[in-house]
Amino acid sequence: MVNYQPRVVDSLLRRKLQTIGAVLIEGPKLCGKSTTATMQAKSVLFMEPGRTLQIAALNPKLLLEGDVPRLIDEWQLAPQLWDAIRREVDRREGIPGQFILTGSAVPADKSGIMHTGTGRFGWLKMRPMTLFESKESNGSVSLGALFDGDLNIACTSSLSLENVAFAACRGGWPTALRQTGELALAHAFDYFDAIVREDISRVDGTRRNQETTRKLLRSYARVQGSQISLSEIAKDVGQQASEKTIGTYLSALRQIFVIEDMPAWSPNLRSKTAIRTSDTRYFIDPSIATAALGVGPRDLLLNPETFGFIFETLCMRDLRVYAEALDGSVSHFRDKNGLECDAVLHRRDGRYGLIEIKLGSEKGIDDGVKTLTTFSKKIDTDAMRSPSFLMILTASGDFAYRRDDGILVVPIGCLKP
Repeated sequence: MVNYQPRVVDSLLRRKLQTIGAVLIEGPKLCGKSTTATMQAKSVLFMEPGRTLQIAALNPKLLLEGDVPRLIDEWQLAPQLWDAIRREVDRREGIPGQFILTGSAVPADKSGIMHTGTGRFGWLKMRPMTLFESKESNGSVSLGALFDGDLNIACTSSLSLENVAFAACRGGWPTALRQTGELALAHAFDYFDAIVREDISRVDGTRRNQETTRKLLRSYARVQGSQISLSEIAKDVGQQASEKTIGTYLSALRQIFVIEDMPAWSPNLRSKTAIRTSDTRYFIDPSIATAALGVGPRDLLLNPETFGFIFETLCMRDLRVYAEALDGSVSHFRDKNGLECDAVLHRRDGRYGLIEIKLGSEKGIDDGVKTLTTFSKKIDTDAMRSPSFLMILTASGDFAYRRDDGILVVPIGCLKP
């Protein structure tokens, strides 16, 4: 058995079960939702076509009987369970920890959902495994400690550029992590084919063109990390694909948690420079992008430009997971003059850190330093806090260290929540 770190979501689920009646874990298929939920459930119901769905339609309350927390796996196959669970939580006087629901798609048929679930349901987003969870990052640099003011980092990373390229193409899928070499890399291509052939159509029963889907995913892979418009994506896909059609395809991909765009951050600035508010395009895992482009680790090493935006997607995946462990979120910043910060990790209490993502060349680090320095000076610290830290997150580099100007240089192989 492969030895992993506990998943970040494990502790988040445990905490949610102590505060609310039902918890919904959403995320892409095969990211480990059922395994995570089963570890904390006392009884399990696997939703499958046939008798179980018939009972859900006729008498959903019958399926809710069992020791608690009771796991309802792939609940979206029977959306009517939502209101049945809500009513059951009410009947049990809101006692926390009654139900866990898992789903790899937002239900297309919402006819059985009459209530939002406010006050009865808590939500968790689960993503593929981070490098810290797979023990590829040694976790020497803690984001939590940085927020608490411990900025005197000095540690080593054993993760090479070749290791990072392989990890990006393999992805954070638990199944792939149990394999090695080409077998591990093959998982992403199988996942990609399943999206194209079945998943994008199955989500809402709308048959979608496989070739259009394939070209759209390839186009999306090429524009990761940008705020490109829908019309420009449609033009790149071609095949006379309209903006409306591409919009429906992207909506389906969001429903099955294949893409996860990033919102813009709006700080208080000293100047009145206009802030761009468009979302930044990302996949939920970098391996979907490499499969869409048909590239492997060696291709990335030979093409630094492609490697750069694939690495950025890997970092965003990990940062989003780490941020949730810290009661925070990740966003990006860009103004009308093109000043851009790749990631802003913002916590609920108002503390935030600014992060630039670079492969690790000396020029790349210098560019990152210039961006962070310029951006941090534009923030109006009379109206909001100063950033807790400025960081350049790199793919390569043997050491994590603090520069004389206070900016941190941290290889991804050192980072943890």
